[in-house]
Amino acid sequence: MTDKKHYGFTTTILHNDRLKGIEHGSLHKPIHTSVAFGYADARQLASVFQGKEPGFRYGRQGNPTIAALEDKVNKMEQGVGTICFGTGMGAIGAVFQALLRAGDQVVSSAFLFGNTNSLWQTAMGQGVDVAFVDATDVANVAAAITPRTRIVFVETIANPRTQVADLKRIGALCKERGILYVVDNTMTTPYLFRPKAVGAGLVINALTKSIGGHGNALGGSLTDTGEYDWTVFPNIFENYKKAAPLQWGLAQIRAKGLRDFGASLAPEAAHHIAVGAETLALRMERTSANALALARLLEADARVAAVHYPGLASHPQHAIAGELFRSYGSLLSFELKDGIDCFDFLNRLKLAIPASNLGDTRTLIIPVAHTIFYEMGAERRASMGIAESLIRVSVGIEDPDDLLADFGDALEAC
Repeated sequence: MTDKKHYGFTTTILHNDRLKGIEHGSLHKPIHTSVAFGYADARQLASVFQGKEPGFRYGRQGNPTIAALEDKVNKMEQGVGTICFGTGMGAIGAVFQALLRAGDQVVSSAFLFGNTNSLWQTAMGQGVDVAFVDATDVANVAAAITPRTRIVFVETIANPRTQVADLKRIGALCKERGILYVVDNTMTTPYLFRPKAVGAGLVINALTKSIGGHGNALGGSLTDTGEYDWTVFPNIFENYKKAAPLQWGLAQIRAKGLRDFGASLAPEAAHHIAVGAETLALRMERTSANALALARLLEADARVAAVHYPGLASHPQHAIAGELFRSYGSLLSFELKDGIDCFDFLNRLKLAIPASNLGDTRTLIIPVAHTIFYEMGAERRASMGIAESLIRVSVGIEDPDDLLADFGDALEAC
């Protein structure tokens, strides 16, 4: 197989390691466990530390196994560079830690993953103003922007209520205002959607979820798409302006967000994620099809009060999702009619597993208000459209007939 510039998505990820050359002809990048890297020439060591030539400094800042995964994710997102972290929250936290200062403002979607919401609450306690808005309409984002706005932050599809941000128009607004646009792509993955296409400057992926895909490794990534002009960002330290401006953001994030806070990805986890990523497209096709079929079954059942899935015509952002995404993803949520106990329903399922992860090969289901969103309280949940009876489903790759029968039987037993 000869190298060329434009292989398809799966072919690129599947063969990326070996096309770059691997020790001993291995098909996968080996797991490098060393945390230290020696150099025969001490001057070369100094040159690597000063950023004058490529190389590895210390395991907390990366190693060859992690670098191979970073290259794969970077190709998925068509970026200019990617940094991997120990978790998806480590990647989001790095944005806060490395790029924001007291007095800055973030305009964030109000429809957020619970831990991201908690992180922004921490940021507010440390002097960063966070304006939470309904990002399904760009007008709400525009109204919240001030001269202190440094970042606009959204998720592609909100977890768990599946609201879809007005991604394209928000990107145009950020470009017009010179604001860094940060998009969490976890729910769509770079196979269903590339935020670079709507002007995102930084893209976050929780690699634990669909990219790794098998529930066996934690990880996160942050990709610079090259779409943002770092020369207009006021919080770049002089130390990181020695390289070309295209690299300023990643240089500061790698130092301030990864090196200093140590949210490092382990090489064993990087290997698991890299292998899982090879089948991302195949799994997303299957889980998206399963999710749509399940959403239709639930919507047609009289015992279900509401179903939230962008693939349904009844979804408020169905048209936007259809315009932007290859398909609608594996996440849905629904509410049972009054009088039906959600715990009794969950306990009747045989295949779907009560668990808190997303993007697994197995279907996972969880009562949202009682678990992952319990800490934020009823008032905040209500503002996010999260009903007390809401059940989130991360749809897996099971045979469709088996999956639908499992939910159908559980509903009949209600």
